[in-house]
Amino acid sequence: MKTKLKDNKIFRLIIIPISLILCFVGQFIPAVNGFSSEAFGVLFIFLGVLILWLTIGIDWPSLLCIFALGFIPSFGFAKVFTTSFGNSTFIFLLFTFICTYALSKTSFIKRVAISFINFKLARKNGYLFIFFFLLASLILGLFISPSVLFLVLLPILNEILDILNIDKKDRISKVLMLGLGFSVSISSGITPIAHVFPVLAMNAANIDVSTFEYIGLAFPTGLILFLLMYFVLILFIKPDIKKIKFDNLTKLKDELPKINKKEIITLIIFITILFLWILPSLFEYIYEPIYLFFNKYGTAMPPILGVLALCIIRIDNEPIIKIDDAFKNGVPWGSLIMCAATLCLGEAIKSDSIGIIPYLENNLGPLLISLPGIVLLIVFIVWAIIQTNLSSNMVTATLVATVASTILLSTSTSINLNALICIIGMLSSFAFATPPAMPHIAIISSSESCSTKDVFIYGLILMLIAVILSLLIAYPLGLLIF
Repeated sequence: MKTKLKDNKIFRLIIIPISLILCFVGQFIPAVNGFSSEAFGVLFIFLGVLILWLTIGIDWPSLLCIFALGFIPSFGFAKVFTTSFGNSTFIFLLFTFICTYALSKTSFIKRVAISFINFKLARKNGYLFIFFFLLASLILGLFISPSVLFLVLLPILNEILDILNIDKKDRISKVLMLGLGFSVSISSGITPIAHVFPVLAMNAANIDVSTFEYIGLAFPTGLILFLLMYFVLILFIKPDIKKIKFDNLTKLKDELPKINKKEIITLIIFITILFLWILPSLFEYIYEPIYLFFNKYGTAMPPILGVLALCIIRIDNEPIIKIDDAFKNGVPWGSLIMCAATLCLGEAIKSDSIGIIPYLENNLGPLLISLPGIVLLIVFIVWAIIQTNLSSNMVTATLVATVASTILLSTSTSINLNALICIIGMLSSFAFATPPAMPHIAIISSSESCSTKDVFIYGLILMLIAVILSLLIAYPLGLLIF
């Protein structure tokens, strides 16, 4: 049996020193044409850590990323810690993991899982079973933020795999895990409801596009991308669907314990958390004061409130959860540290003091103005999909939309501005390929079912498909709409 590449001693002796050098040598490169030494430092850290993520693992390389960024002079360790472990997204993920852990300790998730796999049409065929699970993820994602939805569905997926006796390392598990992560990303670009990236792009370009106009362009494109994603995963990974055994599922349903007080209270707390997450977007266009009141607390407040309730409320003289037990057994620390590293890296890339974003704004503009219209369209589409898979989605939406609108309004190009900006907003959400793309991509990259390499390969395929669909489907639809 061949030794895995990441366990090969010679390979590690070559890759690790090269990556370590990259992480610390970049900032000593002299500035070139306005691209600062610190900018080189950050990009070299990203390259070095990405090599380790793809070849070695995600645990200590993520810590290396955080550590190395601390030596960038204008960033420093204080900024590193506040943008990684002190980031509100890190806090949101940490306490959401604890809340979902509490829910997993009840029989509720098993009830949901068993109900789903007992769905008549899903039981007819293993391929249909996979398709309907991913379709459900896509539909739910139309109205729920991607990270929230992923963390809600992940324990349900794990429970389904356990019930069906499917190993986490099986190809079926890989298809479902990759499909879940990719579906959640696709759904976040299909509507601007509860999804900030399309809205940021439209605001940056100062264009007025209604929700229905945006959906008219993005929904068909995203749906086709979803269908092609499903066929790519099935055809290339080739899951052995014969392993999906639906026998005795009725018996499993009969063996479920009765709903008890602990399950009811835990479920009420969890629904309350979901409600506090969703409430702002429901009232954004109905009654703005309610939207502003709840939205100012962010996404991290509800799960902290939920954890407090779970620890304070006692049933049979025992708290619903014990915080030390939850931290020990309910939090995937490897994934969480990787998320912290990617959050910190994203902040460094968009930092004005380091100057990567200002450099792009100042140097790309004059170069792009001289390009023909169709080439300019391709450049902005490719730029958006690549950047959002390497750095912050928010930075991508804002930067690419700002540069695009500035150039298009200052030239006589025939490109439809509204259509292009909507596509940029949509593509800013289509993050698939690397751990920094989105927190949930970092989580699936570090799961038992997938490796960083798996995510990169299939994410890269989806990126290419997304570019083609943007040119052949989204932009022509935009010309009809605007």
